[in-house]
Amino acid sequence: MGKGPGLYTDIGKKARDLLYKDYQADHKFTVTTYTSNGVAITLTGTKKGELLLGDISTELKNKNITTNVKVDTNSKLFTTITVDEPAPGLKTIFSCIVPDQRSGKVELQYQHEYAGISTSIGLTASPLVNFSGVVGNNFVSVGTDLSFDTSSGNFTKLNAGLNFTHSDLIASLALNDRGDTLNASYYHIVSLLTNTAVGAELTHSFSSNENTLTIGTQHALDPLTTVKARVNNFGRASALIQHEWSPRSLITISGEVDTAAIEKSAKVGLALALKP
Repeated sequence: MGKGPGLYTDIGKKARDLLYKDYQADHKFTVTTYTSNGVAITLTGTKKGELLLGDISTELKNKNITTNVKVDTNSKLFTTITVDEPAPGLKTIFSCIVPDQRSGKVELQYQHEYAGISTSIGLTASPLVNFSGVVGNNFVSVGTDLSFDTSSGNFTKLNAGLNFTHSDLIASLALNDRGDTLNASYYHIVSLLTNTAVGAELTHSFSSNENTLTIGTQHALDPLTTVKARVNNFGRASALIQHEWSPRSLITISGEVDTAAIEKSAKVGLALALKP
């Protein structure tokens, strides 16, 4: 774990990654190559039912500046420029989407031993302003995530979170959706040797009085192969197996079945990532 409390997005991240990362019902293919001058070119294709989506991106790193440009099948151009540590602990990120004239924004991230701050502002006449901050240390941290729309004068996001970390356990509690949703998550490392962990997430909506409970686990069959499984209180069960057949090249096969409607076909997803 890194030094300090991290950013607001780190609250509950371990449990979210365990329960949701790498699960998918689509077919996805990603291949990355590198040019002689160090430019990384990544081609991605995704098949969603009968729909085929794709994009191509380039990434260039020059000292502490990273430039990423991506074009997708909808003819949108995504540009992100990241300046890492122009000052100790500081990161600057500029991003925009062409032709969306309201998408441009500048973000500043600052991480300290006892605090983590991220703030962004849209590059428009009436911008959306976002601020998130966390205070604490490697063991306990508390933070908030706010967004203010200057065009309407309203807060579009009002979140708050608490994170507790022990040697092998991480627990978090967050109040999201302007106080309408309470989210509690738990992540426990069972064995570092086999990368075995268990996790759970409980979400309660005050407006609908509905609860969603998801529990999951992961285990490394060997240093190159990991299996994961999860199930929620609605009877949706998922599992995946991921194998690193060469350094940084992964194949992931995942499936989902609705146990409450077993007559329906199971969803099967396949992801292949190739990197030299």
